[in-house]
Amino acid sequence: MARHIEDEVIYYYDSHSTEEDLMGETSLHADLVIYLVEVLRWLFHRQVCAIYDNLNFYQTANPDEYPIAPDIAVIKGVSHHPARSWRVGKSGPAPQVVFEIASDETWKKDLTEKPGKYAEMEVQEYFAYDPNEPLLMRRANRRLFGWRLDQSGRSMREMQPRPDGSLWSPSLDSWLVPDGAMLRLYDRNGQMRLTGMEAEAKRADALAEKLRSLGIDPDQI
Repeated sequence: MARHIEDEVIYYYDSHSTEEDLMGETSLHADLVIYLVEVLRWLFHRQVCAIYDNLNFYQTANPDEYPIAPDIAVIKGVSHHPARSWRVGKSGPAPQVVFEIASDETWKKDLTEKPGKYAEMEVQEYFAYDPNEPLLMRRANRRLFGWRLDQSGRSMREMQPRPDGSLWSPSLDSWLVPDGAMLRLYDRNGQMRLTGMEAEAKRADALAEKLRSLGIDPDQI
């Protein structure tokens, strides 16, 4: 019991704002994060997987460590539970996949500094997406950027997109496809990954169509 108490760390930035916290976010940014979280939760709803948004991640027991808080983190093999923060190696493993959604204040760091930081954490895949119009980085003329941890486990290698700007994620078993302000996920057969609500609505529509084919009015049931 004493050892467990000694292992507990009260991190300064779990109760104090980081620079990112003070920046706030646009509705465009927030809407995309909410949408992707719902898609990912449905994608993994039959598996043990935790999906977090804006959770502080730490790598040491230093209470003054500055956290890194991806917009979305996917941690497979771990059940989702309420968490104030996450210490890699103690709370559980590093996320397999993280997402950052672009803002004026963070986009440069997202593309230049974050790949190295996520490599240090041993994140397997990192994706950065720009939903803004016009694009924040017009010279690249791309919305979606991705990196994958190399075999040495020490650095990230940038992924090369297809002509439509899409990238393949082995960890998500999905194509990530830019769609203006939205980022869509598709399976290997080209079917769009849905949110749980969208999947239930699709199932209900299919059932209603089946009933109509049998001469039954679903609205009368």
